[in-house]
Amino acid sequence: MKQIAYVVLLAGLGWGQLACDNRRQAEASKQSAAGKMPKIDLKEKQVFDFGEIMEGDTVEHNFAFTNTGEYPLIINNITASCGCTTPEWPRDPIAPGQQSSIKVRFNSKGKMGMQNKTITIFANTEPAMSDLQFRVLVSPKASANSTKSS
Repeated sequence: MKQIAYVVLLAGLGWGQLACDNRRQAEASKQSAAGKMPKIDLKEKQVFDFGEIMEGDTVEHNFAFTNTGEYPLIINNITASCGCTTPEWPRDPIAPGQQSSIKVRFNSKGKMGMQNKTITIFANTEPAMSDLQFRVLVSPKASANSTKSS
């Protein structure tokens, strides 16, 4: 009976050691892969400034980026902070080292003053979300009545 208990104890210790080793290997593999994950390297690191526009104008800008990771970059979705901003992005995977861009269009209809907008990119990157930002000063459109002379 003691021999069976001894064999079971040794087998349990061996199995526990193996499981612990698998955990270490998984953590090492995860850390190794994290360094190779796709990365969105934006050409413009700061907030893009459209400058001043008139209310009702639409402006657009291409935010250029490069995938600096070792795996293909897949953009799953992009959301904008309001309905006045429309993003367009590549639907196909972006290969390592490949450049691409995200087109952002802003419609100033009904907007006044300084506008600060954020576009959130959801991709297979680490971290999974990245932000683009822009600002624009929207000036009121001159009314038709103020331009007429009496």
